[in-house]
Amino acid sequence: MHDFVPKKIFFTKGVGTHKDELHSFERALRDAGIEKCNLVQVSSIFPPQCKMISKAQGLKELVAGAITFCVMSRCCSNEPKRLLAASVGCAIPADKNSYGYISEHHAYGATEKQAGDYAEDMAAAMLASTLGIDFNVDESWDEKKEIFKISGKIVRTRNVTQSTILKNNKYTTVIAAAVFIF
Repeated sequence: MHDFVPKKIFFTKGVGTHKDELHSFERALRDAGIEKCNLVQVSSIFPPQCKMISKAQGLKELVAGAITFCVMSRCCSNEPKRLLAASVGCAIPADKNSYGYISEHHAYGATEKQAGDYAEDMAAAMLASTLGIDFNVDESWDEKKEIFKISGKIVRTRNVTQSTILKNNKYTTVIAAAVFIF
């Protein structure tokens, strides 16, 4: 079954608007470049020894119609002036033979920075708990980031986030995704 562990991952995001909710979702997928795939949403593990590649490189490796696994966050509304955000956060351990975490978060009324920090914080907190790193959950993300860096057990955290403010009463969907390549 080792063939079923992803070897690469890339991050993408998109936004789409249309009078129909489903079509707005398809447009968000198109904006993210992943509309041609049959997406299967999976949970939150960043595989051991998985290589992070650029969106451009990842999109070149996708095959139309292929079953494609991803961790995706999605948020939709048709309420004018509504602020939407979808984010995927990631925390990667220093030990490349260990697994990391990917989190998905969506929110109404949160800025891109707020949603991105929250998703990144969740992924790092899940990884920290498995690595035995002790921290105060009430500390700010910046304070926790320092603790994670000092521990030397978490090498990198990141997020990809899409936000938008609805300009009219058409459906708008925002997505963020971590897409796996085998």
